[in-house]
Amino acid sequence: MQGLTDKTTLHLLPTPQNMAQDRAAMGTAPPPVNGDNFLSEKSQLLTTATDTNTPLASSRAESFHSAESSQETPASSAKTTEVETLVEQDPTFSFPTDGSLLKVPIPHPQTPPPGFLKLTPEQESKYAQVLAKVSTWQTLPASTAKKAAQVPISDNERMWMTRECLLRYLRATKWNVPNSIARLQSTLSWRREYGADTFTFDYISPENETGKQVILGYDIDARPCLYLSPGKQNTDMSDRQIHHLCFMLDRTVDMMPAGQENACLIINFKGAKAGTMPTVGQARAVLNILQGHNPERLGRALISELPWYVNTFFKLISPFIDPVTREKMKFNPKTRDFVPPDRLWKQQDGDLNFEYDHKVYWKGLEELTTARRKAMKTRWERAGKKIGEYEMYIRGGDHPSLQQEIEAAVGASGGSSQVDVVAEAVGDLSVK
Repeated sequence: MQGLTDKTTLHLLPTPQNMAQDRAAMGTAPPPVNGDNFLSEKSQLLTTATDTNTPLASSRAESFHSAESSQETPASSAKTTEVETLVEQDPTFSFPTDGSLLKVPIPHPQTPPPGFLKLTPEQESKYAQVLAKVSTWQTLPASTAKKAAQVPISDNERMWMTRECLLRYLRATKWNVPNSIARLQSTLSWRREYGADTFTFDYISPENETGKQVILGYDIDARPCLYLSPGKQNTDMSDRQIHHLCFMLDRTVDMMPAGQENACLIINFKGAKAGTMPTVGQARAVLNILQGHNPERLGRALISELPWYVNTFFKLISPFIDPVTREKMKFNPKTRDFVPPDRLWKQQDGDLNFEYDHKVYWKGLEELTTARRKAMKTRWERAGKKIGEYEMYIRGGDHPSLQQEIEAAVGASGGSSQVDVVAEAVGDLSVK
Protein backbone atom coordinates (compact mmCIF):
# COMPACT_ATOMS: atom_id res chain seq x y z
CA MET A 1 0.00 0.00 0.00
CA GLN A 2 1.40 3.33 -1.10
CA GLY A 3 2.98 5.52 1.53
CA LEU A 4 1.63 3.78 4.64
CA THR A 5 2.64 0.87 6.84
CA ASP A 6 0.33 -1.08 9.14
CA LYS A 7 -0.09 -0.80 12.92
CA THR A 8 1.72 2.48 13.34
CA THR A 9 1.19 5.26 15.85
CA LEU A 10 0.74 8.50 13.91
CA HIS A 11 1.20 11.90 15.49
CA LEU A 12 1.70 15.48 14.37
CA LEU A 13 4.10 17.80 16.12
CA PRO A 14 5.25 15.17 18.65
CA THR A 15 8.15 15.33 21.04
CA PRO A 16 10.60 12.44 20.70
CA GLN A 17 9.76 11.38 24.28
CA ASN A 18 6.02 11.31 23.60
CA MET A 19 6.53 9.35 20.38
CA ALA A 20 8.62 6.76 22.20
CA GLN A 21 6.07 6.46 25.00
CA ASP A 22 3.15 6.01 22.63
CA ARG A 23 4.92 3.47 20.46
CA ALA A 24 5.85 1.50 23.56
CA ALA A 25 2.24 1.68 24.79
CA MET A 26 0.95 0.39 21.47
CA GLY A 27 3.71 -2.19 21.04
CA THR A 28 4.87 -0.72 17.74
CA ALA A 29 8.19 0.52 16.47
CA PRO A 30 7.87 1.54 12.83
CA PRO A 31 10.99 1.33 10.70
CA PRO A 32 12.30 4.60 9.24
CA VAL A 33 11.79 5.24 5.55
CA ASN A 34 12.81 8.05 3.25
CA GLY A 35 10.40 10.94 3.21
CA ASP A 36 9.53 13.85 1.00
CA ASN A 37 11.39 17.09 0.79
CA PHE A 38 8.94 19.33 2.66
CA LEU A 39 9.34 17.75 6.11
CA SER A 40 12.82 16.31 6.66
CA GLU A 41 13.25 13.97 9.60
CA LYS A 42 13.71 15.82 12.90
CA SER A 43 13.83 19.16 11.10
CA GLN A 44 12.88 22.30 13.01
CA LEU A 45 10.63 25.05 11.78
CA LEU A 46 12.24 27.89 13.67
CA THR A 47 9.97 30.88 13.61
CA THR A 48 9.92 34.39 14.90
CA ALA A 49 7.49 35.98 17.30
CA THR A 50 7.18 39.52 16.06
CA ASP A 51 3.68 39.90 17.46
CA THR A 52 4.17 40.72 21.13
CA ASN A 53 0.50 40.05 21.82
CA THR A 54 0.88 36.33 21.14
CA PRO A 55 1.37 34.38 24.39
CA LEU A 56 3.73 31.46 24.76
CA ALA A 57 2.36 27.98 24.15
CA SER A 58 3.23 26.98 27.71
CA SER A 59 0.71 29.34 29.28
CA ARG A 60 -1.76 27.57 31.57
CA ALA A 61 -4.63 29.88 30.58
CA GLU A 62 -4.86 29.00 26.91
CA SER A 63 -7.41 28.02 24.34
CA PHE A 64 -7.07 27.37 20.65
CA HIS A 65 -7.80 30.17 18.20
CA SER A 66 -11.49 30.65 17.63
CA ALA A 67 -12.41 30.16 14.03
CA GLU A 68 -14.23 33.48 14.30
CA SER A 69 -10.97 35.31 14.96
CA SER A 70 -8.85 33.59 12.29
CA GLN A 71 -7.72 35.82 9.46
CA GLU A 72 -8.46 34.93 5.85
CA THR A 73 -4.97 35.80 4.69
CA PRO A 74 -3.95 34.74 1.17
CA ALA A 75 -0.91 32.52 0.88
CA SER A 76 1.12 35.36 -0.59
CA SER A 77 0.82 37.40 2.62
CA ALA A 78 3.52 37.03 5.27
CA LYS A 79 2.36 35.92 8.69
CA THR A 80 3.39 38.18 11.54
CA THR A 81 3.53 35.48 14.17
CA GLU A 82 4.23 31.79 14.26
CA VAL A 83 4.92 29.22 16.93
CA GLU A 84 8.36 27.66 17.31
CA THR A 85 7.67 24.03 16.61
CA LEU A 86 9.55 20.78 16.24
CA VAL A 87 8.09 18.93 13.30
CA GLU A 88 9.11 15.32 12.84
CA GLN A 89 8.50 13.49 9.62
CA ASP A 90 5.99 10.69 9.90
CA PRO A 91 8.12 7.61 9.12
CA THR A 92 5.19 5.87 7.45
CA PHE A 93 4.55 8.37 4.64
CA SER A 94 6.41 9.49 1.56
CA PHE A 95 5.42 11.15 -1.70
CA PRO A 96 5.89 9.04 -4.85
CA THR A 97 9.30 9.59 -6.44
CA ASP A 98 8.85 7.38 -9.49
CA GLY A 99 6.35 9.61 -11.29
CA SER A 100 3.32 7.67 -10.07
CA LEU A 101 0.25 9.38 -8.63
CA LEU A 102 -0.37 9.84 -4.92
CA LYS A 103 -3.30 7.68 -3.77
CA VAL A 104 -3.30 7.98 0.04
CA PRO A 105 -4.03 10.81 2.52
CA ILE A 106 -1.27 13.28 3.43
CA PRO A 107 -0.64 13.03 7.19
CA HIS A 108 1.17 16.34 7.77
CA PRO A 109 0.59 20.06 7.15
CA GLN A 110 3.39 22.12 5.63
CA THR A 111 2.98 24.93 8.12
CA PRO A 112 2.70 24.94 11.92
CA PRO A 113 -0.81 25.07 13.40
CA PRO A 114 -1.93 28.37 14.98
CA GLY A 115 -0.72 29.59 18.36
CA PHE A 116 -2.90 30.11 21.39
CA LEU A 117 -4.94 32.91 22.90
CA LYS A 118 -5.08 33.51 26.62
CA LEU A 119 -8.44 33.44 28.29
CA THR A 120 -9.52 36.48 30.22
CA PRO A 121 -10.20 36.00 33.95
CA GLU A 122 -13.94 36.10 33.18
CA GLN A 123 -13.57 33.44 30.49
CA GLU A 124 -11.48 31.27 32.82
CA SER A 125 -14.23 31.54 35.41
CA LYS A 126 -16.90 30.51 32.92
CA TYR A 127 -14.80 27.62 31.69
CA ALA A 128 -14.35 26.44 35.29
CA GLN A 129 -18.13 26.53 35.79
CA VAL A 130 -18.75 24.39 32.70
CA LEU A 131 -15.98 21.96 33.65
CA ALA A 132 -17.32 21.62 37.18
CA LYS A 133 -20.82 20.85 35.90
CA VAL A 134 -19.96 18.32 33.18
CA SER A 135 -17.56 16.56 35.55
CA THR A 136 -20.54 15.57 37.70
CA TRP A 137 -22.30 13.81 34.84
CA GLN A 138 -22.59 10.08 35.43
CA THR A 139 -25.46 9.45 33.00
CA LEU A 140 -26.98 11.24 30.01
CA PRO A 141 -30.19 10.83 28.00
CA ALA A 142 -29.92 8.08 25.39
CA SER A 143 -31.57 10.37 22.83
CA THR A 144 -32.77 13.92 22.33
CA ALA A 145 -36.37 12.88 23.03
CA LYS A 146 -38.07 14.23 26.12
CA LYS A 147 -37.84 11.92 29.14
CA ALA A 148 -35.38 9.67 27.31
CA ALA A 149 -33.81 6.93 29.41
CA GLN A 150 -30.58 7.80 31.20
CA VAL A 151 -27.51 5.80 30.15
CA PRO A 152 -24.06 5.87 31.83
CA ILE A 153 -21.39 8.03 30.21
CA SER A 154 -18.72 6.07 28.37
CA ASP A 155 -14.97 6.65 28.42
CA ASN A 156 -15.11 7.83 24.80
CA GLU A 157 -17.66 10.49 25.77
CA ARG A 158 -15.51 11.63 28.68
CA MET A 159 -12.48 11.83 26.43
CA TRP A 160 -14.52 13.84 23.91
CA MET A 161 -15.08 16.53 26.56
CA THR A 162 -11.61 18.06 26.32
CA ARG A 163 -10.71 21.54 27.51
CA GLU A 164 -10.87 22.82 23.95
CA CYS A 165 -14.22 21.10 23.31
CA LEU A 166 -15.78 22.87 26.27
CA LEU A 167 -14.29 26.15 25.07
CA ARG A 168 -15.71 25.64 21.57
CA TYR A 169 -19.22 25.33 23.00
CA LEU A 170 -18.65 28.38 25.19
CA ARG A 171 -17.55 30.44 22.19
CA ALA A 172 -20.46 29.15 20.11
CA THR A 173 -22.90 30.34 22.79
CA LYS A 174 -21.08 33.64 23.28
CA TRP A 175 -19.81 32.48 26.69
CA ASN A 176 -23.25 31.71 28.07
CA VAL A 177 -22.56 28.99 30.66
CA PRO A 178 -26.08 27.43 30.92
CA ASN A 179 -26.49 27.41 27.13
CA SER A 180 -23.08 25.83 26.54
CA ILE A 181 -23.80 23.10 29.09
CA ALA A 182 -27.19 22.42 27.49
CA ARG A 183 -25.65 22.21 24.03
CA LEU A 184 -22.90 19.88 25.20
CA GLN A 185 -25.51 17.51 26.63
CA SER A 186 -27.60 17.85 23.48
CA THR A 187 -24.68 16.88 21.24
CA LEU A 188 -23.76 13.85 23.32
CA SER A 189 -27.38 12.68 23.32
CA TRP A 190 -27.66 13.38 19.58
CA ARG A 191 -24.53 11.35 18.83
CA ARG A 192 -26.04 8.46 20.76
CA GLU A 193 -29.38 8.75 18.98
CA TYR A 194 -27.82 9.27 15.55
CA GLY A 195 -25.31 6.46 16.01
CA ALA A 196 -22.40 8.69 15.00
CA ASP A 197 -19.87 6.54 16.82
CA THR A 198 -21.20 3.31 15.30
CA PHE A 199 -20.60 4.14 11.62
CA THR A 200 -17.83 1.98 10.19
CA PHE A 201 -15.63 2.22 7.09
CA ASP A 202 -17.40 -0.84 5.67
CA TYR A 203 -20.83 0.74 6.16
CA ILE A 204 -19.83 4.09 4.61
CA SER A 205 -17.64 2.64 1.84
CA PRO A 206 -20.35 2.38 -0.90
CA GLU A 207 -21.05 6.09 -0.54
CA ASN A 208 -17.45 7.05 -1.31
CA GLU A 209 -16.62 4.72 -4.20
CA THR A 210 -16.42 7.64 -6.64
CA GLY A 211 -14.39 9.84 -4.29
CA LYS A 212 -17.16 12.37 -3.75
CA GLN A 213 -15.63 13.18 -0.36
CA VAL A 214 -11.86 13.14 0.06
CA ILE A 215 -9.67 14.26 2.97
CA LEU A 216 -6.45 15.43 1.35
CA GLY A 217 -3.75 17.81 2.52
CA TYR A 218 -3.94 20.98 4.60
CA ASP A 219 -4.60 24.65 3.95
CA ILE A 220 -2.17 27.49 4.72
CA ASP A 221 -3.29 27.48 8.36
CA ALA A 222 -2.68 23.73 8.85
CA ARG A 223 -6.37 22.87 8.63
CA PRO A 224 -7.12 19.46 7.08
CA CYS A 225 -8.98 19.83 3.80
CA LEU A 226 -12.18 17.90 3.08
CA TYR A 227 -13.06 17.96 -0.62
CA LEU A 228 -16.79 17.66 -1.40
CA SER A 229 -17.71 16.93 -5.04
CA PRO A 230 -21.50 16.69 -5.49
CA GLY A 231 -20.95 16.04 -9.21
CA LYS A 232 -19.54 12.61 -8.29
CA GLN A 233 -22.78 11.54 -6.61
CA ASN A 234 -23.19 7.79 -6.98
CA THR A 235 -26.12 6.88 -4.70
CA ASP A 236 -29.74 7.84 -4.24
CA MET A 237 -30.61 10.18 -1.39
CA SER A 238 -30.82 8.24 1.86
CA ASP A 239 -29.95 8.46 5.54
CA ARG A 240 -26.59 6.91 4.72
CA GLN A 241 -25.68 9.92 2.57
CA ILE A 242 -26.01 12.14 5.64
CA HIS A 243 -24.22 9.54 7.77
CA HIS A 244 -21.43 9.73 5.18
CA LEU A 245 -20.88 13.44 5.79
CA CYS A 246 -21.00 12.99 9.56
CA PHE A 247 -18.46 10.17 9.31
CA MET A 248 -16.07 12.14 7.09
CA LEU A 249 -16.25 15.19 9.35
CA ASP A 250 -15.21 12.98 12.28
CA ARG A 251 -12.33 11.55 10.24
CA THR A 252 -11.29 15.10 9.30
CA VAL A 253 -11.10 15.86 13.03
CA ASP A 254 -8.88 12.77 13.39
CA MET A 255 -6.52 14.32 10.83
CA MET A 256 -6.08 17.58 12.73
CA PRO A 257 -2.54 18.14 14.01
CA ALA A 258 -1.83 19.08 17.60
CA GLY A 259 -2.73 22.74 17.97
CA GLN A 260 -5.47 22.80 15.31
CA GLU A 261 -9.23 22.47 15.81
CA ASN A 262 -10.67 23.73 12.50
CA ALA A 263 -11.27 22.19 9.08
CA CYS A 264 -11.25 23.60 5.56
CA LEU A 265 -14.07 22.49 3.24
CA ILE A 266 -13.39 22.64 -0.50
CA ILE A 267 -16.72 22.26 -2.32
CA ASN A 268 -16.81 22.04 -6.12
CA PHE A 269 -20.18 21.69 -7.88
CA LYS A 270 -18.71 20.85 -11.30
CA GLY A 271 -20.91 18.24 -12.95
CA ALA A 272 -23.60 18.39 -10.26
CA LYS A 273 -27.07 17.64 -11.61
CA ALA A 274 -30.19 19.41 -10.47
CA GLY A 275 -31.88 16.10 -9.66
CA THR A 276 -29.17 15.17 -7.16
CA MET A 277 -29.56 18.27 -5.01
CA PRO A 278 -30.83 17.56 -1.47
CA THR A 279 -34.17 18.82 -0.26
CA VAL A 280 -34.36 21.80 2.08
CA GLY A 281 -35.15 19.39 4.92
CA GLN A 282 -32.04 17.35 4.18
CA ALA A 283 -29.97 20.51 3.92
CA ARG A 284 -31.22 21.58 7.33
CA ALA A 285 -30.18 18.20 8.73
CA VAL A 286 -26.68 18.75 7.34
CA LEU A 287 -26.55 22.26 8.81
CA ASN A 288 -27.62 20.82 12.16
CA ILE A 289 -24.60 18.51 12.06
CA LEU A 290 -22.22 21.29 11.01
CA GLN A 291 -23.50 24.12 13.18
CA GLY A 292 -25.27 22.45 16.06
CA HIS A 293 -22.98 19.52 16.80
CA ASN A 294 -19.62 20.63 15.41
CA PRO A 295 -19.48 24.24 16.63
CA GLU A 296 -16.33 26.24 15.95
CA ARG A 297 -14.97 23.45 13.74
CA LEU A 298 -15.29 25.22 10.39
CA GLY A 299 -12.30 27.38 9.54
CA ARG A 300 -13.30 28.22 5.99
CA ALA A 301 -15.42 26.82 3.16
CA LEU A 302 -14.22 27.41 -0.41
CA ILE A 303 -17.16 26.93 -2.81
CA SER A 304 -16.73 26.98 -6.59
CA GLU A 305 -18.41 26.30 -9.96
CA LEU A 306 -21.96 26.84 -8.77
CA PRO A 307 -24.67 26.36 -11.44
CA TRP A 308 -27.72 28.63 -11.28
CA TYR A 309 -29.88 26.08 -9.46
CA VAL A 310 -27.27 25.73 -6.71
CA ASN A 311 -27.30 29.50 -6.23
CA THR A 312 -31.08 29.27 -5.93
CA PHE A 313 -30.72 26.42 -3.45
CA PHE A 314 -28.32 28.45 -1.28
CA LYS A 315 -30.82 31.30 -1.25
CA LEU A 316 -33.50 28.89 0.01
CA ILE A 317 -31.40 27.58 2.88
CA SER A 318 -29.68 30.89 3.67
CA PRO A 319 -32.08 31.72 6.54
CA PHE A 320 -30.94 28.55 8.32
CA ILE A 321 -27.21 29.31 7.99
CA ASP A 322 -25.68 30.86 11.09
CA PRO A 323 -24.17 34.32 10.37
CA VAL A 324 -20.78 33.19 11.71
CA THR A 325 -20.83 30.18 9.37
CA ARG A 326 -21.90 32.37 6.45
CA GLU A 327 -18.90 34.65 6.99
CA LYS A 328 -16.55 31.69 6.54
CA MET A 329 -18.06 30.73 3.16
CA LYS A 330 -16.15 32.04 0.14
CA PHE A 331 -17.73 31.68 -3.29
CA ASN A 332 -15.56 31.17 -6.38
CA PRO A 333 -12.31 32.03 -4.57
CA LYS A 334 -8.81 31.59 -5.91
CA THR A 335 -8.23 28.36 -4.03
CA ARG A 336 -4.45 28.53 -4.48
CA ASP A 337 -4.46 31.56 -2.17
CA PHE A 338 -5.71 29.41 0.68
CA VAL A 339 -4.11 26.01 0.06
CA PRO A 340 -0.43 25.54 -0.88
CA PRO A 341 -0.54 24.82 -4.64
CA ASP A 342 1.73 21.77 -4.35
CA ARG A 343 -0.69 20.29 -1.80
CA LEU A 344 -3.86 21.32 -3.68
CA TRP A 345 -5.50 18.63 -5.84
CA LYS A 346 -5.18 19.30 -9.57
CA GLN A 347 -8.94 18.98 -10.04
CA GLN A 348 -9.22 22.13 -7.90
CA ASP A 349 -6.59 24.09 -9.89
CA GLY A 350 -3.70 22.80 -7.78
CA ASP A 351 -0.42 21.11 -8.64
CA LEU A 352 -0.84 17.89 -6.61
CA ASN A 353 -0.98 14.74 -8.73
CA PHE A 354 -3.50 12.74 -6.75
CA GLU A 355 -5.70 9.96 -8.09
CA TYR A 356 -8.68 8.63 -6.17
CA ASP A 357 -8.43 4.85 -6.12
CA HIS A 358 -11.15 3.84 -3.68
CA LYS A 359 -9.62 0.55 -2.58
CA VAL A 360 -6.22 2.11 -1.87
CA TYR A 361 -7.41 5.41 -0.43
CA TRP A 362 -10.15 3.97 1.78
CA LYS A 363 -7.78 1.43 3.33
CA GLY A 364 -5.16 4.13 3.86
CA LEU A 365 -7.62 6.51 5.52
CA GLU A 366 -8.92 3.75 7.79
CA GLU A 367 -5.43 2.72 8.92
CA LEU A 368 -4.30 6.29 9.47
CA THR A 369 -7.30 7.53 11.43
CA THR A 370 -7.73 4.31 13.41
CA ALA A 371 -4.09 4.47 14.54
CA ARG A 372 -4.48 8.11 15.55
CA ARG A 373 -7.61 7.48 17.58
CA LYS A 374 -5.92 4.55 19.30
CA ALA A 375 -2.87 6.67 20.10
CA MET A 376 -5.00 9.51 21.46
CA LYS A 377 -6.97 7.10 23.64
CA THR A 378 -3.72 5.63 24.97
CA ARG A 379 -2.39 9.07 25.92
CA TRP A 380 -5.69 10.09 27.55
CA GLU A 381 -5.79 6.91 29.61
CA ARG A 382 -2.15 7.27 30.61
CA ALA A 383 -2.85 10.80 31.84
CA GLY A 384 -5.65 9.67 34.16
CA LYS A 385 -8.79 9.72 31.97
CA LYS A 386 -9.59 13.31 32.88
CA ILE A 387 -12.47 15.37 31.57
CA GLY A 388 -11.03 18.71 30.46
CA GLU A 389 -7.75 17.21 29.19
CA TYR A 390 -5.68 19.28 26.75
CA GLU A 391 -6.19 18.35 23.10
CA MET A 392 -2.62 19.48 22.46
CA TYR A 393 -1.43 16.71 24.79
CA ILE A 394 -3.88 14.06 23.56
CA ARG A 395 -2.84 14.66 19.94
CA GLY A 396 0.84 14.18 20.73
CA GLY A 397 1.88 17.81 20.88
CA ASP A 398 4.55 19.30 23.09
CA HIS A 399 2.22 20.18 25.96
CA PRO A 400 1.96 18.61 29.41
CA SER A 401 -1.14 16.73 30.43
CA LEU A 402 -3.54 18.17 32.99
CA GLN A 403 -2.18 15.77 35.60
CA GLN A 404 1.41 16.82 34.84
CA GLU A 405 0.46 20.46 35.33
CA ILE A 406 -1.15 19.63 38.68
CA GLU A 407 1.96 17.75 39.81
CA ALA A 408 4.22 20.58 38.67
CA ALA A 409 2.12 23.12 40.58
CA VAL A 410 2.23 21.02 43.73
CA GLY A 411 5.99 20.60 43.43
CA ALA A 412 6.58 24.31 42.86
CA SER A 413 4.52 25.21 45.91
CA GLY A 414 6.33 22.82 48.20
CA GLY A 415 3.05 20.97 48.76
CA SER A 416 1.14 23.86 50.31
CA SER A 417 -2.31 23.01 51.54
CA GLN A 418 -4.02 25.43 49.15
CA VAL A 419 -2.51 23.87 46.05
CA ASP A 420 -3.12 20.39 47.44
CA VAL A 421 -6.80 21.18 47.76
CA VAL A 422 -6.94 22.42 44.16
CA ALA A 423 -5.03 19.38 42.93
CA GLU A 424 -7.33 17.06 44.82
CA ALA A 425 -10.40 18.77 43.35
CA VAL A 426 -9.13 18.51 39.79
CA GLY A 427 -8.01 14.95 40.45
CA ASP A 428 -11.58 14.08 41.35
CA LEU A 429 -12.48 14.70 37.72
CA SER A 430 -10.68 11.49 36.79
CA VAL A 431 -12.59 8.38 35.93
CA LYS A 432 -12.05 5.97 38.80
